[in-house]
Amino acid sequence: MAKTIASRKAENKTYPKVIIYGAPKSGKSLGAGKLAEEYNLIWFDFENGSEVLEQLPTEWQERIQLVSIPDTRDFPIGIETALKVVKGKSKICDEHGKVNCMLCTKTAKDSDLSDDELFTTVDVNNLPDDTIVVFDSLTQLTNSAIAQITRNQPDDYKLNYDDWAHLGMLLDRFLSYLQQAKYKVVVITHEVESETESGKTIIVPLGGTRNFARNLAKYFGHVVYAERKLKKHVFSSSTTDSTTVLSGSRTSVDLQKDGVTSLLPIFTSADKKNKSLKDVKKDTTTKPTTTNTKSADTATTTNSSATINDSVKDKLAALRARTKT
Repeated sequence: MAKTIASRKAENKTYPKVIIYGAPKSGKSLGAGKLAEEYNLIWFDFENGSEVLEQLPTEWQERIQLVSIPDTRDFPIGIETALKVVKGKSKICDEHGKVNCMLCTKTAKDSDLSDDELFTTVDVNNLPDDTIVVFDSLTQLTNSAIAQITRNQPDDYKLNYDDWAHLGMLLDRFLSYLQQAKYKVVVITHEVESETESGKTIIVPLGGTRNFARNLAKYFGHVVYAERKLKKHVFSSSTTDSTTVLSGSRTSVDLQKDGVTSLLPIFTSADKKNKSLKDVKKDTTTKPTTTNTKSADTATTTNSSATINDSVKDKLAALRARTKT
C-alpha cells in the first residue's frame, strides 16, 4: 500500500548523510571532528589529514576511532577498501589498510600477535545511534579509483572515455551505498568549478569528473560549504547562502546564520526527531483501558438490573398471596 509523506515521516528514522567541502585549510576536517563532542566517530583517513584532530580536546579525541588507509599512486587500496566497508562487516589490517589482508593474516598465525593487534573490525550495518562514520576524503578516493583503473598503464597515460565511465561507476557504487545506509555519514572533499546546464559556473563538491561532480549533491541530504571570510571560518548549509556556491539542507539547519563551524546541529536535530518518533510509537503501543472499564460498567449495570427485577417479582408474588387470602 502506498504511503503518504506524513505517514512515511512518522515511521522513518533519520540517518543524516552530510558532505562538507571547500578549499584546503578551510576548516572541513576540524568541523567534522567537532562531532566528537557528543558522538563517537569512526574516521577513515585516506590522505593522512587526521593530524588536525589533535586540536580537539583530549576527551573528544578519545571518541574518535582512526582507521588509516595508506593510499598511494602505486598502492591504490583506498577505493577497494571503501567499497568493501560500505557493504558490511570488514576486518581491515592496520599496516596496509586492506580488508582481510593475507599478509597480515599470515603474520598473525606466525607470531603471538592477536587479530585485535593487527586488524580493525568495522561493521557499518550494526552501529549504535551515537556513532558517525567519516570518510576523509572523496578527493583521495577519486585519485585512488583513477590509479586503480590505470594501474598497468605508463605514467604519461591519458584516460579515455571508457576509463572515465569506469571512474563514474566506482564512485556511484560507493556513494549509492552511503545514500541508502542505515547509519550516519560524513564525507569530506574539496571544491571544483562546474558548469550548470544553463551555462552558469558554480562551485560544487569535488568527486570524479566535473560532470559527475555537478550532480554529486544528490547522494546527500546536507551539503555544507566551508570557507574563510574576514579571517575566520564560515560554514554554509542553506540553498540561499550563495548563488555561485552549492550548499543546502533538507532540514531547517542554517549553520551560517547561527555562526556555527561544526556539523553538530545537523545531527542533534535529527536525533531529536528520532526521539520524538520513538516516544510517539511508545504511546501508540500502550493498550487503552477504556474498553475494559466500559465492559465492567456494563456488567455492573446488568447485575443491578437483575437485582431490581428479582425484588419486583417478590413484591408481586406477595400481593397475589394476600389477594387469595
